[in-house]
Amino acid sequence: MALTEVAARALPGWPPFSGKTRLLVVAPHPDDETIATGLLIQQVRAAGGEVRILLLTAGDNNPWPQRWLERRVRIRDADRQRWGQRRHAEMRQALQGLDLPESALEGMGWPDMGLTGCLLQPGSTAVPALAAAIGRFQPNLIALPALDDHHPDHSAAHVLVRLALAGQGEPPPLLTYLVHGHALDAGFIAIRGSLEQAASKQAALGAHASQMALSGQRMRRLAARPERYIEVVAPSSSSLPWQPPVWLQPWLRLSIVSPTGTQSWSWRDAPLQRDQHGSYRLAPTVQISGQPQFARLASTLPSPWIFDHWGWCELRPITHHDDAVLASIG
Repeated sequence: MALTEVAARALPGWPPFSGKTRLLVVAPHPDDETIATGLLIQQVRAAGGEVRILLLTAGDNNPWPQRWLERRVRIRDADRQRWGQRRHAEMRQALQGLDLPESALEGMGWPDMGLTGCLLQPGSTAVPALAAAIGRFQPNLIALPALDDHHPDHSAAHVLVRLALAGQGEPPPLLTYLVHGHALDAGFIAIRGSLEQAASKQAALGAHASQMALSGQRMRRLAARPERYIEVVAPSSSSLPWQPPVWLQPWLRLSIVSPTGTQSWSWRDAPLQRDQHGSYRLAPTVQISGQPQFARLASTLPSPWIFDHWGWCELRPITHHDDAVLASIG
């Protein structure tokens, strides 16, 4: 695995962090900011830069720690709301440990385990709301979840940010972090902090006491790793990466999102074509030229498993050459 070690105040090939650095950290839930970016935050702050944390959900739909700590089985709406308030308070305490004032935290208030719905729901205002929040801070560096993170809120957060930035002529550099799953790309930017910074990160993690109750060992292990980031690169293929078995296809749904809107079909009704290699591609009438476009494959079968099996992929914007090739495929 190729790792690039990062100096305390710089990313490889980029200017050193300074008082002009404006880092935006997009966190789907409380504790993601500490686990994934606790060292990065401290290093930007040590250089005099400004940091904003954009918290997308309150993390209130996390029933098992709540059942354990509150000794309850049934969780009502009021219980969830109180749990979200508790997690929000824990996050404010964690940010103090990372040298961030309370004013650095901005919450979007979207539903926990519901960010995919924010993307796919017709008439959703999530993308323009996120674009406005980014515009208010005007970052010159954004840390956000990776597209191939297995948690549906994390991968959806990536798509939301990318669509929110699609209208900008020169969007800021993006660094993606992976909390759930393993990255397919071998080229990482890895940050290793000082002993003091590592200790501050672990102390900040301890502030998320509600999550540490059942998952403390796993969370400490995640937070102890070097912080690894992957730069966003243009996709190299317009093919879908999935070959679902025939028996499962009646229960699969394919969704496409782009800056122009959302479309969704059952797998068997989706406008798909097979190329010469047997891979699935969208029909030319669905592809959009020159704009970011993301596809999601999901099962409609009920399951207790919250993580994505297929998840999202980014499609290469179609070109005139692709148009001609696809049109020739029978």
